[in-house]
Amino acid sequence: MKLSGGVEWALHCCVVLTAASRPVPAARLAELHDVSPSYLAKQMQALSRAGLVRSVQGKTGGYVLTRPAVEITLLDVVQAVDGPDPAFVCTEIRQRGPLATPPEKCTRPCPVARAMGAAEAAWRASLAGTTVADLVATVEDESGPDALPGVGSWLTAGPDGDRAGARAGE
Repeated sequence: MKLSGGVEWALHCCVVLTAASRPVPAARLAELHDVSPSYLAKQMQALSRAGLVRSVQGKTGGYVLTRPAVEITLLDVVQAVDGPDPAFVCTEIRQRGPLATPPEKCTRPCPVARAMGAAEAAWRASLAGTTVADLVATVEDESGPDALPGVGSWLTAGPDGDRAGARAGE
């Protein structure tokens, strides 16, 4: 299965948003991941349209997850960015050419379509069985318990590295 690059960026953003204490602007997420702000904004808009994140307006606005990470599956993110359409679409090749099988004899999908459908079902089931919280746990296991809190602090710091809250007297 070939996925767009936007899926990777969207998944990374969902993971790091779990560590943010307040909304994170798309530009800050883009800076963290060293990707074009306009490109990342498109992925965030797709996540927003799917109801996985919401945009908070205002001076301290940005994106937040709409529900706990344990309730957002990888399949949710894939479908938000790349859509729900199947990766394989059978065009009934067996009904073409000089030895075509008549449509009335094609009472079930061909073996190619069945095999591809089974593979896609397994792939989708795997994605549906893995949550953003699972990814967060793996990051914590592999990078240590301070990794994501450190990212969260960086995301919510001001552009000069100071905490926005510290500048406001919090």
